[in-house]
Amino acid sequence: MNGAESLVRTLLASDVKTCFANPGTSEMHFVAALDRIPGMRCILGLTESVVTGAADGFGRMMRDPAVTLLHCGPGLANGLSNLHNARRALAPVVNIVGDQATCHQKMDPPLASDAIGWARGVSAWTRSAATAATVGRDAAAAIQAARSGNGQIATLLAPADTCGDEGGVPAERLAASPPPAVPAHRIREIANVFRSDEHVFLLLGGPLLDERLLGNAKAIASATGAKVMAQAFNGRVERGRGRAPIARMPYSVDQAIAVLAGTCNLVLAGAAIPAAPFAYPGKPGALQPDDAAIHVLARPDQDIGQALAALAEELSVTTSSAAEMSRPEAVTAGGISAEAVTQTLAALMPEHSIIIDESVSFGRPFFNGLSSGPWHDWLQITGGAIGNGFPMATGAAVACPGRRVIALQADGAGVFTVQSLWTQAREKLAVTTVVLSNRKYQILLSELANVGANPGRTALDMLDIGRPDIDWIGLARAFGVEGAKAENMAQFTDLLQTANERSGPFLIELMTA
Repeated sequence: MNGAESLVRTLLASDVKTCFANPGTSEMHFVAALDRIPGMRCILGLTESVVTGAADGFGRMMRDPAVTLLHCGPGLANGLSNLHNARRALAPVVNIVGDQATCHQKMDPPLASDAIGWARGVSAWTRSAATAATVGRDAAAAIQAARSGNGQIATLLAPADTCGDEGGVPAERLAASPPPAVPAHRIREIANVFRSDEHVFLLLGGPLLDERLLGNAKAIASATGAKVMAQAFNGRVERGRGRAPIARMPYSVDQAIAVLAGTCNLVLAGAAIPAAPFAYPGKPGALQPDDAAIHVLARPDQDIGQALAALAEELSVTTSSAAEMSRPEAVTAGGISAEAVTQTLAALMPEHSIIIDESVSFGRPFFNGLSSGPWHDWLQITGGAIGNGFPMATGAAVACPGRRVIALQADGAGVFTVQSLWTQAREKLAVTTVVLSNRKYQILLSELANVGANPGRTALDMLDIGRPDIDWIGLARAFGVEGAKAENMAQFTDLLQTANERSGPFLIELMTA
């Protein structure tokens, strides 16, 4: 048995059975082993940013890792942006990165790089395998690390000889460490904060804001008079009629400051201290009042659901079912607006849909507006590295084959990873993509104003993705996905119904400007 075969057998023994891959020469032993050993679903991405983004979406939905196969350091570098998003989402991911054979590294061949150094920026665990005899146990340790806590990224470099040499030894599955519980004394301390007469703001975060966690948080807020919100960027939120609705901290600095005004005690449950996304002239970096006390109920790596359940018990709070909201009617006439699109999505999205949100500027009403839709999961870009939507939808569809994925995709971000459509077509994935086509980087036009710039033609040209206009329907067709354009709400409503009835992928270009 060679090292690659022991690596594959270790992955399968550890119940890692999905591999998103874009391999090269250094990974051919691993590719050959996948052919000889049944049990792994291998899914090709045409670029590494598709591979890593798909692993992110898969990890968020499964709360368990897929494995990526990447070609040396430059291949890892191509995928770093979506590993950055996955790290921010606390998504579990295992990366296998090929490398030059140990005996050849001294020759400094073209693909030689500091791959382990690049990996450290996005990985909680890194290692370079030394021999064929140890690569199996290295893989088991990587999987264990990815599953530990609330989920994290583990990256294993596998030099070509550690996979090609004989002497491979498969390893058994290793037990992962669960997220640590919040101690009882901390629960009591935070309960006293809520019992005070001072204004309390409960801010939620973490890898999964599920129905139970949100129910406890809303019940605590209702019983104590506190405010409660989720942080602006969240890995996954369970939502829909009958579930406790939750608002998010606004992205806009001025709006966030207004929301937090008057806060005396800011309680963090898996959330970070709210901060401006950038340093804007004349505006603060910290968004809470200067005199607000900050209390940590649970860190992002702790058991956030347990902490909120224990806090509810300490405060003698009981949860109740959320009020049922009526499902709206689809908008079947008139021009396209964000509000009309929101209402139509809420009306027509299938039960248990998975919503992928990389809508950026046009989609500001989507999150709150879709709370009246049926039960669904909401996944969004978490690290600000655009190009996450298409591949995350791909990975979520692989993870949950019985559910429809609806990707709300800004056009400027979408062109980063449009190759994902090819994978969706090849795998026949149930993805409806709505490309929000305004042919500009609209959010950056707003940011120009935020930094006090007075743009001229040169600046405006760099934020315009027209001239020539991107042919989204032609692009989709080239990658094997059927598509159509909607220029009014009647067309959009008809196309959305059509798309969601398909078994495979479909793309709608929604003309928003």
